[in-house]
Amino acid sequence: MLMKIFAIRDESAQIQKDLAYLLYYELEKRFYIELPDNADPWETPLLLDSFAKRGEKTVNSYWSQIWVQQRIIPADRQNLGQILRDNGLKEYDEFELLMLAKGRCAQDDFYLVPLIEADLPTEIVKRFETRIEDVLPLDDYCLLVFFRDGTVKKCDLKTHFEKTAAFNILLKKPEYFASVQMLTGGYGVFWDVNMTVTDTMLYRVGKKVPLSMSDFKNFVVQRVINATEAAGLLNCSRQNVMELTKRGKLHPIKTSERNTLYLKSEVLKRNWQ
Repeated sequence: MLMKIFAIRDESAQIQKDLAYLLYYELEKRFYIELPDNADPWETPLLLDSFAKRGEKTVNSYWSQIWVQQRIIPADRQNLGQILRDNGLKEYDEFELLMLAKGRCAQDDFYLVPLIEADLPTEIVKRFETRIEDVLPLDDYCLLVFFRDGTVKKCDLKTHFEKTAAFNILLKKPEYFASVQMLTGGYGVFWDVNMTVTDTMLYRVGKKVPLSMSDFKNFVVQRVINATEAAGLLNCSRQNVMELTKRGKLHPIKTSERNTLYLKSEVLKRNWQ
């Protein structure tokens, strides 16, 4: 399983209940914490309570990791090497250290209980529906965002960038905008650690477009071709295709050391001229 799920509970409470949920993405080594819709700030673990007070239900990866780090041996511990060897660990691993005591620490009575996705309440599962499935940068600081519930939205972020100092570099270097990537788990998009936009914001500000992920995939499969396929359509050699490209007669949509991709429609138009 690539995502591990844990309920956060208070061992000192008379009635045991899930106060929050810790999600861990193994490949990326990334933590996220989800709070219940009715999270009580007085019951919510310290550090996470501020999110509950603000009505924020998803704790971003930065603060989720900070919460985890507060419960384990710090990476700068003087005798860290010996501690790791004593616990059978070859290297410092936040998740493995967290699991040694099932999330317990000396400062409080909170601990972790392993769950499977089917154990999560409907309100938490429903949040997964609006996580991002894919993202495509468009012109004019717009993103075409594919969400897991099948919704596709065009999100205009220019105003947000103008109002937020951290994004000023994107306004000065628009070519950098195309480097957008998805956050682990589809929790949003980012350009840099300080330049992130959450999935909930994108879902809120985006305007729905009549397109599905299936439509987009079909377009790529049917209408994007490589240099060899272009040569076949033009009944010429691959070398001739590359020469047309150098002369500006063909315009690749993506170029790498191993391959060059073209829109099939543009290649076909060469036969019409």
